[in-house]
Amino acid sequence: MREKCGIFAAKTENAPKKAYYALIALQHRGQESAGISVWESMVKTLKGPGLVSEVFKGDKLSRLKSDLAIAHVRYSTSGSLNEAQPLEVSCCGKRLALAHNGTLTNFLPLRRHYERLGVRFSHSVDSELLGVSFLWHLKETGDEFEAMREVFNEVKGAYSVAFLFDGKLLVARDPVGFRPLSYGRGDGHYFASEDSALRLFVDEIRDVKPGEVFLVDDSVESKVLAEESHHHCVFEYIYFARPDSTLDGVNVYSARVRMGRELAKESPADGDVVIAVPDSGRAAALGFSQESGIPYSEGLIKNRYIGRTFITPGQFHRELKVRLKLSPVKEVVSGKSVVLVDDSIVRGTTMKRIVAMLKKAGAKEVHVRIASPPIKHPCYMGIDIPTRHELIAAFGGVEKVKSAIGADSLAYLSVGGLKKVVGKEGLCMACLTGEYPEWAFRF
Repeated sequence: MREKCGIFAAKTENAPKKAYYALIALQHRGQESAGISVWESMVKTLKGPGLVSEVFKGDKLSRLKSDLAIAHVRYSTSGSLNEAQPLEVSCCGKRLALAHNGTLTNFLPLRRHYERLGVRFSHSVDSELLGVSFLWHLKETGDEFEAMREVFNEVKGAYSVAFLFDGKLLVARDPVGFRPLSYGRGDGHYFASEDSALRLFVDEIRDVKPGEVFLVDDSVESKVLAEESHHHCVFEYIYFARPDSTLDGVNVYSARVRMGRELAKESPADGDVVIAVPDSGRAAALGFSQESGIPYSEGLIKNRYIGRTFITPGQFHRELKVRLKLSPVKEVVSGKSVVLVDDSIVRGTTMKRIVAMLKKAGAKEVHVRIASPPIKHPCYMGIDIPTRHELIAAFGGVEKVKSAIGADSLAYLSVGGLKKVVGKEGLCMACLTGEYPEWAFRF
C-alpha cells in the first residue's frame, strides 16, 4: 500500500472521453496503470498496466458510453493488475467502483474487524476498505451522507476518493485534507486530484474542503461532514503536483519560485551559473537566480520520453533511467562553478550521478542547493518513502550527504523557510520533521 495516484470523476456528456484526457493531464501522478469505470445500468471498468495512451489505445475507449465516469492513474510498488484502479468492490448486496488517492493508516485492524463481521475481501490493497466501509454503513443508515460520516469516523489516513454506484457519484476528501482534490462546474460536474486537469473542461473551479462530500445524480449536493486541523501534504508543493496547479489557494509554480528565492537568502553560493535538475528543480532554480543575481542557464537537457526516476520501482531501473534521462550541456558548465538546484534529495542516487556528469563535462565546482529540508522520515500517507534506511539524509548530517553525492557544497532550505514561502497553516511535514498528524493515527 505505497501509492501516489491521481483520480478523476465526472457527470457530463462524453464522460469516458473526458476522463481519458483528464488522466493524460494527471499522468505525472502515476505511470504504472490506468483505468476508467462508467455506469451503464451497472459498473463497467476498463483498466490495465502502462501509460494512459497505452491502456486505451485503439478503439477501447469507444466501448465506454456513459455520462458518469471515474478514473485513476496509479503508482504503487506492490500489487498486480488485479489491484489497478478503479477497483470494483462488493458488500452488503451492493457493488461499486472506486478510485482512491492516499493510504489508510488503520487498514489492517479495520480489515480484520470487517472480516470478523463476515465480509470477504477480494483485493490486497487498502483502497477496498473504503468501499466496504461505505457500503456497510449505507446498508445501516440508508443515506449516502450519513454512511460517509461513519466512514470519516472509522477510516484514518489519507484519502481523496470517488465512488460510482447506482447511477450516482460520491466524491469525498478526508477530514484532514491530506491529498488534494478539486471540483469544477460548467457543462457538468468534475472532480480531479489537481485543478490543472479540470481546466481542460471548465473555468469555475474550487478546492474540495477537508471533510466535504459531494453526491451527484440528477442534481449535486455537498456537505462538510467532518473537519480536523488541515494537514495538506507539503510534498505536493515541493515535488508531486504540476507547476500550473493551485492547491488550497497556493499556486505550485509560484511557491517553488519562492522556495528558490528563500534558499538563495539562507544559503548563498559563489557560482558562475545556476542550473536546474529538469523539470522538478526549474522553478526553484529560477527563484535562486533572481534572488542571487547569478545568471540562469539550461545546463542539463532532459529526454522527455523517460518518466520520473523517483517513482520508478527498483534501484537498478532508477539508476539506468538517470543515465538515459539527463545529458549535460558542456558549453554551459565547462570551466564554471555551477550552482545546481533541485527540489529534493531522497535516496541520493540521482544527485550523485548528476554531480558526476557535470564534473565529467568540465564543471570546476558543483554547489548543490535543495529547495526543501532534508527528508528524514517515512511517509504513511501515500508517498513511496517506506523505510528510513532508504533516505540518504536520515542518518548523518549535511556533510555526510555532501560527501556521498560528491558535491563541493550542499545546503537545504530550512523548515521555517519552507513554511514561510508556502504560506499555509497546518501543513503535514512529517517526512521532514517526524511529527505525524495525530488524527491519522487516532484509532
